[in-house]
Amino acid sequence: MDFKDYYKILGVEPTADEKAIKTAYRKLARKYHPDVSKEKDAEEKFKEASEAYEALSNADKRAEYDEIRKYGQHGRPFQGPPGWQGRGGGGFEESAGDFSDFFSSIFGGAAGRGGNGNPFGRGQQRSAGRRGQDVEMELAIFLEETLANESKQISFQVPQYNGAGQQTGNTTKTLNVKIPAGVTDGERIRLKGQGAPGVGGGANGDLYLIIRLAPHPMFDVEDHDLIITVPLAPWEAALGTKVAVPTLTGRINLTIRPDSQSGQRLRVKGNGLMDKQGQRGDLYAQLKVVMPPHADEATQALWKTLSEKAAFDPRANWSR
Repeated sequence: MDFKDYYKILGVEPTADEKAIKTAYRKLARKYHPDVSKEKDAEEKFKEASEAYEALSNADKRAEYDEIRKYGQHGRPFQGPPGWQGRGGGGFEESAGDFSDFFSSIFGGAAGRGGNGNPFGRGQQRSAGRRGQDVEMELAIFLEETLANESKQISFQVPQYNGAGQQTGNTTKTLNVKIPAGVTDGERIRLKGQGAPGVGGGANGDLYLIIRLAPHPMFDVEDHDLIITVPLAPWEAALGTKVAVPTLTGRINLTIRPDSQSGQRLRVKGNGLMDKQGQRGDLYAQLKVVMPPHADEATQALWKTLSEKAAFDPRANWSR
């Protein structure tokens, strides 16, 4: 199989910290999210970025990947360290859903099956009544969808096995799933019996949905609170104004008091995300003073007059 350089996929250096990795993933997820992107191969690129983020955002997985990465060879089949076998190579593991064989070979999953498609390991035979394989997939949802119990149609691949326990292929399964209110990023939801069918009369496996909150173009998420940056002209910050600020359910009129400061946060209670108890977090409007892009001579003269009249030194508290 081909080696995957997850750092290259996210566009970060191997020394990147957790914040840089998350920022890079959010940027790519926003660009290639299949529900909004018109880019060619957007769905494949979105899955690739999600796989890279899954591997690098977890400290244990990242450490394991970094060890394996030393043996990565671009352009040639991936061999791994001497004597190395993927974690999934010796037994029956959960599927890694839409993730690649390379990912599964390191962290376990469908790629770690035994020879000849036998999910019970090399040389092992099927026992009667074997439970079906679990399936795991990431489900991207918009922030607006977390506020209410909404149904969302999903499609995923389910492995199929014959009576001897050999995989005969995959089938596409489609479900209408109700998203519980208050779901959070990374939450794991189990749908019992929706995985692969059992072998020899065994029970079906389960489907596990890993919730991923799709990056929003306007809001950042902090727990159950939302943060939105509100740009202000210098005179709006100085004189005060009213601004129509977007929320997940519409716009609200926010009063900006005179002499407001850039970076100041204004709390709007109850306009954040839902928690498990049905209570909503808050929205924080973070003010940002923005200068006009151009100024003619007359405007420059007014700025000069203002500076002389205000006699204000913003760095007066610096140590001399």
